Amino acid sequence: MRVVPMTCRWWIVPLALACLACAGRQAVVADPPKSTTAEGLFARDNLIAWCIVPFDSKKRGPEERAVVLEKLGFKHFAYDWREEHVPTFDAEVAALARHHVSLDAFWGPGVLNADTQRILDLLKRHGIKAQLWVVGGGWPDKATGAEQASRVKQTAGQLEPLARKAAKIGCTVGLYNHGGWFGEPENQVEIIELLKTRGVTNLGIVYNLHHGHDHLDRFPALLAKLKPYLFAVNLNGMDPGGDRVGRKILPLGQGSLDLGLLKTIRDSGYRGPIGILGHTLDDAEQRLQDNLDGLDWLLPQLDGKPAGPPPKPRTPVPPRPASTP
Repeated sequence: MRVVPMTCRWWIVPLALACLACAGRQAVVADPPKSTTAEGLFARDNLIAWCIVPFDSKKRGPEERAVVLEKLGFKHFAYDWREEHVPTFDAEVAALARHHVSLDAFWGPGVLNADTQRILDLLKRHGIKAQLWVVGGGWPDKATGAEQASRVKQTAGQLEPLARKAAKIGCTVGLYNHGGWFGEPENQVEIIELLKTRGVTNLGIVYNLHHGHDHLDRFPALLAKLKPYLFAVNLNGMDPGGDRVGRKILPLGQGSLDLGLLKTIRDSGYRGPIGILGHTLDDAEQRLQDNLDGLDWLLPQLDGKPAGPPPKPRTPVPPRPASTP
């Protein structure tokens, strides 16, 4: 924690009290999430709540959502949205401020268009230095040779105006693995490196386990390659091939690979933010709590302690398929 002037950070007070900033008062705010130790990597103040806005059976509004985040101990939040949420963007900022949660990231498309301009305007209006977590469209398949080089160049050209405009207000752009060619992390590294040669240096990678089932057999090597670029790693309960048998999105602790994946992330030396996933159409509070319970159950095991009783999820967990002979 650190003390900063209220004029420097929008989230210190509700917007209704912004006029007090000129009086030179001070408040305590959370540092950006980044752990310096393996022990702190999975600590509550290094966790970012993710994918809980359109994915919530209770359809909470900004104030209700901020109450849930504060109640569960989250200090950081990444915002995903649909068109219906646009009118409440400013209300979201105000509610997060009231409940001492920082807006660390904002989801959107990987081009400069009306949607991303709206997001940038919001961030600029409130002085927020956030990450834009962006997805790309295009090709579903792999490429090599001249075709690969052409795709990298084309995608870099689409991202460049957005990245440059984000840089002007102190924001960064994280490439989000969401399937297809754009979602392959090695391709994202190529795009970032090409843009670096053009002087664009505010890009990184947001890696999601639930979109990484095809990477599991090479995850340690992949993580080592990605580490210099990583903005965040978003956790999920994982089985081998789980995305092919209806178990793509699981609470932490419900996947057979979860403990090993946490060990790999910890031992990699990565110390950046860790995302905790909603992403189901259940009660978002219950889904976040299920993930936190699973994380709390797994963490002692990282140090070789007994597992203890497994957590009992509040939200539905897809069953494992029957084994075949």
